Amino acid sequence: MAAVFRKLIPGRGRGALGIISALMIVSAILRLGAGAAQALDNLPQDGAAEQEIMAGKGDKAAPADGADPIGTCMGEEDLAPALAALRAREADVAQRETDLRSRQQALQLAESTIDQKLAAMEETEQRLRATLAMAETAAEDDVAQLTQVYANMKPREAAAVFSQMEPDFAAGFLGRMRPDAAAAILSGMDPQVAYTISVMLAGRNANAPKN
Repeated sequence: MAAVFRKLIPGRGRGALGIISALMIVSAILRLGAGAAQALDNLPQDGAAEQEIMAGKGDKAAPADGADPIGTCMGEEDLAPALAALRAREADVAQRETDLRSRQQALQLAESTIDQKLAAMEETEQRLRATLAMAETAAEDDVAQLTQVYANMKPREAAAVFSQMEPDFAAGFLGRMRPDAAAAILSGMDPQVAYTISVMLAGRNANAPKN
């Protein structure tokens, strides 16, 4: 340091001003040297700076307490349960729709079958009514014809036939005949039988509607 001072002050004739200038220059040099040394001491050695940087990055990347980092996207394995539940729900809905369509088709088929059976029953009923009407007409015609046969018979012969009939049955025929023909037949019958038939005829006429 003394050699530096002598170089800065080669002669003694410069005076106090030269000495002061030299001292200021030396002080500045000393300050610069001390600052450089401190800076060198602060520099990391053997890749310490790189290790500190990597360590800092690792600290930022690693979440505390095992928590997931903010903004992390969910993977496919995380969505698998939700997707499986959604597929199961869709399959259930599709199965219910299929069952509903099957039930609707079954109901439509049942309704069509019922309609066909009702139509067949109505047709059968109409045919039965027609048959009964024909039977009633035929029976009425037969009874009218047979009544006419009995009315045309001789009163004594007709009385013998009517005496063998049940009283109500005989009363039915006599009620269809003309009064004079019926009276002639009754007069030829046994008085007790004729009386019974007469009572039945009177009861039928009493129950008949009056105009």
